[in-house]
Amino acid sequence: MKIYTKTGDKGQTSLIGGTRVPKHHIRIEAYGTVDELNSWIGLLRDQQIKDEYKSLLVEVQDRLFTIGSTLAADPEKSRMTLPELAEADVTVLEKAIDKMNEGLPEMRSFILPGGHTIISYCHIARCVCRRAERNTTHLSETTAVGELVIKYLNRLSDYLFVLARRLSHDLKANEMPWKPII
Repeated sequence: MKIYTKTGDKGQTSLIGGTRVPKHHIRIEAYGTVDELNSWIGLLRDQQIKDEYKSLLVEVQDRLFTIGSTLAADPEKSRMTLPELAEADVTVLEKAIDKMNEGLPEMRSFILPGGHTIISYCHIARCVCRRAERNTTHLSETTAVGELVIKYLNRLSDYLFVLARRLSHDLKANEMPWKPII
């Protein structure tokens, strides 16, 4: 199988189901951003972090492929059976958030991203996740998008924020509070 097909040379691509759309279509933006997020999660997973974090990040990457395949399909023309998210996928993130949050100092202000390279990767992934969520909700204004897709992305950004805080604690990095200059 060749990697290049030349079918996209004029700025169009095919969705699952055969529909051709411009490469700048909001559906392409949505699943492209999910793909970008998956790459950032992979970079984060490759860092020196606890195995339990790595294990969940692999699971997250799998779910992001599920989301990407759902977003890449034309809901009216695709006949392909695609994997689906379950409410349990969201629950896994919520339980991990609750567990990581135990023992962390109470937040009294916004936190400036940074303090350690690993923490910065986590914040970048969180920001890309928020963009994926924005693109997906934008897409949902014109076509059906599964409620769990949006819910999962929302919870994943929360997870990545708490993971950044937990990693700050684990790595003994300084959390820098934002102090607005007034």
